[in-house]
Amino acid sequence: MEAKPVRIGIVGAGKNTIERHIPGFQTMEDVEVVSVANRSRESGQRVADQFGIPKVYDHWLELVEADDTDAICIGTWPYLHCPVTLVALERDKHVMTEARMAMNAEEAHRMLDASRERPHLTTQIVPSPFTFGVDETIKALIADGYLGQVLAVDMRASDGQFVDRESSIQWRQDRELSGFNILHMGIWYEALMRWVGPATLVTALTSVTVTQRRDAGGELKIIDVPDHVDILCRMAIGAQARLRFSSFAGLGPDNEVWIHGSEGTLHLDVPSLTLRGGQRGDKGLKEIPISPEKRGKWRVEEEFINAIRGLEKVKLTSFEDGVKYMEFTEAVTRSAQTGQAVDLPL
Repeated sequence: MEAKPVRIGIVGAGKNTIERHIPGFQTMEDVEVVSVANRSRESGQRVADQFGIPKVYDHWLELVEADDTDAICIGTWPYLHCPVTLVALERDKHVMTEARMAMNAEEAHRMLDASRERPHLTTQIVPSPFTFGVDETIKALIADGYLGQVLAVDMRASDGQFVDRESSIQWRQDRELSGFNILHMGIWYEALMRWVGPATLVTALTSVTVTQRRDAGGELKIIDVPDHVDILCRMAIGAQARLRFSSFAGLGPDNEVWIHGSEGTLHLDVPSLTLRGGQRGDKGLKEIPISPEKRGKWRVEEEFINAIRGLEKVKLTSFEDGVKYMEFTEAVTRSAQTGQAVDLPL
């Protein structure tokens, strides 16, 4: 019996959508990308022409409410993730949304609640891809007792640049478009959850180095989204974690993660995805080879379509996990604003 074609509409054809999602869907059998709605009719038409998409809509609501799709791929900035998801689910359509899940925890919970009301529909958040190659190995080492009791985590991520005071405002710096999301914090916390689970307590300090930038039209806008954040966490497994994310760490060390346990230590050099480890009695760290069967890869579109067809369940990333990282994201902002520790879940 032939599979029923899955017809997909694209709401927001950003960089990841153009480079990953549309080509990924178009290489799959019995999957059709049938429509697109972008920020303007002109930009939507350019994407349609590039990929041979037959229908261009002027507004996302028209696309989602039309009867020519079974699933919606949301590639917009976070400000539209919740509204588009809620309408799509109400119209009985599957949803895959770009990360970050939403603007804040309240929106994330609304999305999760709506998905639970329609369990026959597939919902997925585009996962953090940076650590696909090492995730399964780190998880297996921890599960097999390589570290003993996990005691502490130290994570550092920045773009390695000095402060840029001249560039125009980007969507990540605009609260109205990004909400409580800060830098790449949510992406890295998602990876951390895969390895050691979620946090139960968050304390944070943040700073905004450049408080004003001009938008594309030259208008000066106030910026209150932090460009540097230091976070201390108590993790559910009992460990403590120290996380630093920054947009100004010129000539600083490479992005890295340390996981310390009672019997061993793991170190991940992020740029090269080189994993090293050592245990009690060793004289130093040694590289840990990643076996081919544990080296994960990008298969987001495949997982989404397979879940729609009942062939597998969404693991990367579920709305349940999305709520957890959006609660963490909001807890960071609440703690920084109040000077108080914030318990999780909210």
